Amino acid sequence: MVGAWIKVGSVARNRFWVTFAGQFVVAISQVFILGVPPRLAAVWFGPDQVSTACAIGVFGNQLGVALGFLVPPAIVPTTEDMDLVGQRLSIMFYGVVALTTTLFITIVIVFREKPPTPPTTAALTQEETGSYVKGIVKLIKNPGYVLLLLSYGINVGAFYAISTLLNQVVLAHFEDASEDAGRIGLLIVLAGMMGSVVCGFILDKTAKFKLVTLVVYLLSTFFMLGYTFIFRLNQIWLVYIMAAVLGFFMTGYLPVGFEFAAELTYPEPEGTSSGLLNASAQFFGVLCTLADGQLLAGFGDMAANLLLVAVLIVGSIMTASIKEDLRRQAAHGRTAGANGATSM
Repeated sequence: MVGAWIKVGSVARNRFWVTFAGQFVVAISQVFILGVPPRLAAVWFGPDQVSTACAIGVFGNQLGVALGFLVPPAIVPTTEDMDLVGQRLSIMFYGVVALTTTLFITIVIVFREKPPTPPTTAALTQEETGSYVKGIVKLIKNPGYVLLLLSYGINVGAFYAISTLLNQVVLAHFEDASEDAGRIGLLIVLAGMMGSVVCGFILDKTAKFKLVTLVVYLLSTFFMLGYTFIFRLNQIWLVYIMAAVLGFFMTGYLPVGFEFAAELTYPEPEGTSSGLLNASAQFFGVLCTLADGQLLAGFGDMAANLLLVAVLIVGSIMTASIKEDLRRQAAHGRTAGANGATSM
């Protein structure tokens, strides 16, 4: 909300620094917002709903990205009339301010921090754990979580690189295809929204955390390889299809990674484990984008995409090496067993 208010004052040719300042504040807030779904799901939902709830939270984040593809081009025209562009930017910025301010007030007034009674004994146990710093130290000493931290960062970082360089890769094969590149980017996000919900639902129904994580990771790697070579066929519609399938699995991995981390690190709060995952994703995102950009400029998109395939293979091996220590599920099982014994 603060970043949106700052950007309202940036609609002038000599106020780029104001735009940058507003965007900087928004970027900082993203670090916290991206980690909300797993924590919110664990606090409010039971063991057979938590993964789906987390997936719906990720769906909401991706919905915002999709609206970012759709709304700005619809409001702000591509024209050399800078006065008209400024007017439309003002309309868009004030609209964002109205939306974010309304949401902020609603959250403060209507929503509670947590339910009166924790949905599970596992959630109650988390409320009694130690400090944030001690929690981070415990996470870093957890070998399974460290492997997931690296593999998650690689997967999501590769996805960031794909999204960032999408326009350049498409235009390298199809002239005057800027609009197609935008539509492909939107399609990746929309398919990813579906993927996040589907993968979260499967996780709730099966509780096979490592298996689902590994399968989604391997499919992401496989379709990244397909995406690399599909451009050689010079058929734009095939690129649409392959990009959509790739987005389905790479974005579908987000809630799966969050929930697997929560299992491996219980009873540490989900906000801590997911926050570190997001930090890893940002680090690898910058790394992959910079390296891919250099390869794209020097050797073409084939080399750039093959680098992402290679790092995803490394991430798949890391994922396969994680020991499946489902601590949160074990806590739920102990609680269910105790309740059953009591009822008898």
